[in-house]
Amino acid sequence: MFGVKKLVKAAVLLLGLGMVAACSAQYQNHGYVPSDAEVADLTVGVDTRATVDDVVGPPSVSGILGDGDYYYVRSRIKSFGMFRPKEIERQVLAISFNDDETIANIERFGLEKGRIVPLSRRVTDSSVVGGGFLRQMLNNLANFNPGQLLN
Repeated sequence: MFGVKKLVKAAVLLLGLGMVAACSAQYQNHGYVPSDAEVADLTVGVDTRATVDDVVGPPSVSGILGDGDYYYVRSRIKSFGMFRPKEIERQVLAISFNDDETIANIERFGLEKGRIVPLSRRVTDSSVVGGGFLRQMLNNLANFNPGQLLN
């Protein structure tokens, strides 16, 4: 009789420990993003698509076309018990190219409170500074001279 009580207690203890272990958080990592040290070896406006392939490797995702921009994506997923898995961290490294296959931009994005935010950006200088499409359109309207239509 005394041996049965110990066996039941041990079984209940093991069952309780198993339930606690089953409810612990589990993390899964997906994808690959090159480190800052690897990206530092790339020079905007100088290095080409082939150089990027050699230095950091081919991306897991590229632009719509085969010759599109490169996107390196890494996600960290947390699973906890019966709850739906949740993405707790995401990093995206976007490398875009000019028409001559040289690097135009290198940007790193993260996930903050469900919103994608830029973490770092290395961009070549362009003639269009500080304006989006709408700002450019409004500036062009301001430069309109009706007197030119009458001449």
